[in-house]
Amino acid sequence: MGFNAIVSLIIFVVVMALIISEKLNRTVAALSGASILIVMKLLSGEEALGYIDFNTLGVLIGMMIIVGIVKNTGVFEYLAILAAKKSKGDPWKILLSLCIITAVISAFLDNVTTVLLIAPMTFIITSKLDLDPIPFLIPEAIASNIGGTATLIGDPPNIMIGSKAGLDFMDFMVNLTPIIIVVFIATFAVLRFVYRNKFKVTEEQKNDIMKMDEKICIKNVPLLIKSLVVFALILVGFFLHSQFGYPSSVVALAGATLLLLASGENIDEAMHSIEWSTLFFFSGLFIMVGALQSAGLIDLLAKGILGFTGDNLLLTGIVIIWFSAIFSAFLDNIPFVATLIPLIVAMGQSGMNIAPLWWAVSLGACLGGNGTLIGASANVVIAGLSEKQGHKITFARYFKTGFPLMLLSVAISTIYLVIFYLR
Repeated sequence: MGFNAIVSLIIFVVVMALIISEKLNRTVAALSGASILIVMKLLSGEEALGYIDFNTLGVLIGMMIIVGIVKNTGVFEYLAILAAKKSKGDPWKILLSLCIITAVISAFLDNVTTVLLIAPMTFIITSKLDLDPIPFLIPEAIASNIGGTATLIGDPPNIMIGSKAGLDFMDFMVNLTPIIIVVFIATFAVLRFVYRNKFKVTEEQKNDIMKMDEKICIKNVPLLIKSLVVFALILVGFFLHSQFGYPSSVVALAGATLLLLASGENIDEAMHSIEWSTLFFFSGLFIMVGALQSAGLIDLLAKGILGFTGDNLLLTGIVIIWFSAIFSAFLDNIPFVATLIPLIVAMGQSGMNIAPLWWAVSLGACLGGNGTLIGASANVVIAGLSEKQGHKITFARYFKTGFPLMLLSVAISTIYLVIFYLR
């Protein structure tokens, strides 16, 4: 490795250590690492900006503004109370309902958008039942990443794989959705055990929930109607944006602008709903991963994997899914997948049956995001929302739940691949 590679790696490891140890705020740590890289000229300012995924940031900003405006209608309170009443105030039934909703929506929408919609409902329900929201929020983040793995449009790595491998929506549904359902069931079964003593609610609290009238929560019907119309347009936009050649950020930002125009909401108030610290954390992280990519480390890792496994399909598939998962738990999976795709294509040109390897990459890269707090955008966003409500999700607290569940999901996926694809 050259000087740039060694220094970039050292800076990244130090920043990760600071984030994991909670010695420094994660946003400050990420921005500090990015700044050092630029000051040392390991990346130029232009190169650093080029590595920031402005599409992801645009989706975040647009959807945060929309959620901030929709919150003023009272619809989240309405849905939260309705869900709690349908579950008869039983915390486990509420959690299962919220996780199923999160997983299903994440299969068709960006995971970040999903958690931005679910989190406000969670805070309201847990407040009514006087429960800690974190045991709800962590499973919801995990469910969003599991659900996003199931379809072509559920997670960016799947979109990249589908584009390069010529796989369509139904290919992903047929090959990945069945195992994702199994992974979700297994995950919730473990969560039921892990959090078995976390949810203690009195009969009086349950009765109080059942007495609540969700209809009185709707505060602004005209704004709700406008919000629903705009949100429907955004959903259509998310489904069709690739056909029209627009990035998803354009859909989210255009939707936010349209809702601002239609609602007449104060722009300064709308800006307060944006989690700026989360956005800057992502920016710093993108730059640090970009430095590793620029130095050739990610390419070196990918080539090392395929060089080690040779033309053994079974070994290659197993190594790819596990390495992708571990890598994606700590680093952005997009540059890694982008590097791995052409190498897999080259293996196909040499005569290997590479079809199973696409599913190995997808399952590893997408499910791996559940491993740590920084492994997926949804995790970081939900942590930011939680901290704003006065409930801090530490790296260690998420890791204790997320990493074992990630290992379980990848183990189940590996068995699935070995039985049906890698023989």
